[in-house]
Amino acid sequence: MHVLVLGGTTEARRLAELLVTTDALPGARVTSSLAGRVARPKIPPGKVRVGGFGGADGMADWIRAHRVSAVIDATHPFAGTISFHAASAATAAHVPLLALRRPGWVPSEGDRWHPAGSLEEAAEALPGLGRRVFLTTGRMGLAAFAGLDRLWFLMRSVDAPEPPFPRQTEILLDRGPFTLEGERELIRRHRVDVLVTKDSGGAATAPKLTAAREAGIPVVVVRRPPAPEGVPVAVTPEEAVAWLHGPAQPSG
Repeated sequence: MHVLVLGGTTEARRLAELLVTTDALPGARVTSSLAGRVARPKIPPGKVRVGGFGGADGMADWIRAHRVSAVIDATHPFAGTISFHAASAATAAHVPLLALRRPGWVPSEGDRWHPAGSLEEAAEALPGLGRRVFLTTGRMGLAAFAGLDRLWFLMRSVDAPEPPFPRQTEILLDRGPFTLEGERELIRRHRVDVLVTKDSGGAATAPKLTAAREAGIPVVVVRRPPAPEGVPVAVTPEEAVAWLHGPAQPSG
């Protein structure tokens, strides 16, 4: 089999490790595709390609040209467009598709969560919730917060953001996983009184939610965008491997 993994996430790297460095699927070839939006991505084992495909048609052409047997969409829950392109491309190329998606976060007792449907909705909610914002939505889409000049922002991302972003912004370049003690210290030292996050799920960035709950501060949680319907979903790399042994196997 030739497995195309649409990656960039922790789960995608773990899946590539299972397929390349173990006997999880003997004889399999694996190509991990990275979007190229991070300057220094963590490179998974196996073959790696970087950059877009040129839309759904381009992805379908690539799948055919490289004799891909199965596609696993293990992109970030907020990658959005690529998942719809993958669904269209897999259908056009007649190959099975699986979505590898970490579960979303679930509020615990004591959490003060405020759901938002978009970054714009999150920005609209902030003035009524606090004045010192810990913004952990990544470097894309910061224009939604650019007009909030009366608020102060601690903005954390892997790579440096480009304007526009809020005038009063301190930029923190860092990459998860993050520790609970580290998140507690950031909130304390910067006197943060409101947190903004996307519902990315997973353990690597979850400690900020615990730290916010302990500090009693509100959290604006941006809901995940819609995903293609009818695509089977696995929540762990191990489940994805099991799928490759079953439904993804060629019938002939």
